[in-house]
Amino acid sequence: QVQLVESGGGLVQPGGSLRLSCAASGNIGSINAAGWYRQAPGKQRALVASIPSGGSVNYGDSVQGRFTASIDNGKNTVYLQMNSLQPEDTAVYYCYAYYGSRVYWGQGTQVTVSS
Repeated sequence: QVQLVESGGGLVQPGGSLRLSCAASGNIGSINAAGWYRQAPGKQRALVASIPSGGSVNYGDSVQGRFTASIDNGKNTVYLQMNSLQPEDTAVYYCYAYYGSRVYWGQGTQVTVSS
């Protein structure tokens, strides 16, 4: 069983930066694909970044150019570097990762952008 544990969320001022981490543990191999979604209050879960196997990262339109997603298979960790954060980025951020054909989700981490 794979568990994904997220960290790095918190309160940040507009224009600031945060880096989210999503560390995998359990009987695992290598991550095939991974990514991040977010859900703001009263809104549906939305794609932030999708990292396909062997392909380029796809970003949601609202974060393109500000966020960078990556995978470190040596550490079994997925990252989301978030720069130039704005109040509309406030949400719970969820990571996911594919091991083989199975997808696993993290528990979510709150990001709040406010002055």
